[in-house]
Amino acid sequence: MNDYRGIFADGLWHNNVVLAQMLALCPLMAVTTTATNGLGMGLATTGVLLAANVVIAGLRRWITQEVRIPVFVLLIAALVTLADMAINAWLHELYKVLGLFIPLIVVNCAVLGRAESFASRQPVRAAAVDGLAMGLGYTLALIVIGGCRELLGSATLFAGASLLLGQRFAFLETTLIHDYQGFLLMLLPPGGFLVLGFLLAGKRVLEQRRRRVERTASAPGPMSSPAN
Repeated sequence: MNDYRGIFADGLWHNNVVLAQMLALCPLMAVTTTATNGLGMGLATTGVLLAANVVIAGLRRWITQEVRIPVFVLLIAALVTLADMAINAWLHELYKVLGLFIPLIVVNCAVLGRAESFASRQPVRAAAVDGLAMGLGYTLALIVIGGCRELLGSATLFAGASLLLGQRFAFLETTLIHDYQGFLLMLLPPGGFLVLGFLLAGKRVLEQRRRRVERTASAPGPMSSPAN
């Protein structure tokens, strides 16, 4: 249980795909103009990560070292194709928004990286937990960046959730300021880089503060003077 807790901590925070590894930034900048787009892209990537880790961990004993990378890419491409077809069939409006970036999950370094560094060396259950944790961490980063850009750019949050993700997500749609003129920069790629930079700086500050607290807590107290 403790190992799984550590895997989740790595995926969500310590080894986050975006905030620690700085991977998958191309789709992150392109689709996070709204929190809804970030949620859709994150869930699609999470599904592929989870399925790829499970399949590769289950087949790792039969995949030789010499051909492992081509086999991993082939398996990931097959899973992404299934995800692409499923989103096109059941979430067509989201499919039109995400467009090319769903097939590009195949070349997402995070997916192949977890397959190579973790799933190919661990049992199925641990690989599944790792895929889920990494996917949720990536989804969380997409939602936060998309939410910040959407709030500053159009004063809405999860706009179009019912159209893109279905009526079950209509409760997420929020409009904070009506007749808001908008901050166009935040809806353009430079806005994505600005938000990402602030998030990285915030994460660095929090980690430095945590380390200082840990060092203070572990430091020995002052020695009492000997009695006369």
